[in-house]
Amino acid sequence: MSDAPDIRFRSDMTVELVKHSAADTDVLWAARVSTAGEQSLEELEKDPRRSRGLINFLMRDRHGSPFEHNSMTFFISAPLFVFREFHRHRAGWSYNEESGRYRELEPVFYVPDASRKLVQEGRPGKYRFVEGTAEQHRGAVRALGDSYRRSYEAYQEMLGAGIAREVARAALPVGLYSSMYATCNARSLMHFLGLRTRHELARVPSFPQREIEMVAERMEARWADLMPLTHEAFNTNGRVAP
Repeated sequence: MSDAPDIRFRSDMTVELVKHSAADTDVLWAARVSTAGEQSLEELEKDPRRSRGLINFLMRDRHGSPFEHNSMTFFISAPLFVFREFHRHRAGWSYNEESGRYRELEPVFYVPDASRKLVQEGRPGKYRFVEGTAEQHRGAVRALGDSYRRSYEAYQEMLGAGIAREVARAALPVGLYSSMYATCNARSLMHFLGLRTRHELARVPSFPQREIEMVAERMEARWADLMPLTHEAFNTNGRVAP
């Protein structure tokens, strides 16, 4: 497939932690006010073993509110079909996505790379994905590329004819890359990870679409660095959000 000069193709996802106020001590501070009143962070950090035990207790017994007193903001670049799944998560999340009403959208589109399993076997609820053949992969990339070019040409033709961006964008497919800021707390992120990752430690199995799982894996890695005790307790207790 030869790329047109103005069309770009990607298979990867961008996830950047742009700002945060998130640490395990935020959980401890919020939890201990119930029994000990206000405490300084210095007091909370004196006994790390007790801290690990308290966080694990809160996770195990599903005392969820102490995990909400923190914040993480991610910059994410992914195809529109990933964002349509992402926006199903509403409790504890805030989103701001780039707007096709106010700016001309860039011609960047998703194509599966060679590692993407292409063939679905079985019926809904009991299906699995298996490797496709090299011919199937080439066919998918070629068909998507041709479709993207035609769609973006139609978009450009409408813009050139003076048609408003908010109308012209209707020609663009869900494989178009968009970008957004997504802000969450640890509790809402754990709910997201429980559904959007497939993990051997999960008590409740999940079967996410691979592209949103790629985003979720990168978000989890950033969160694990910020709140290692909370992340450890999440895994220890079956990756079920409190």
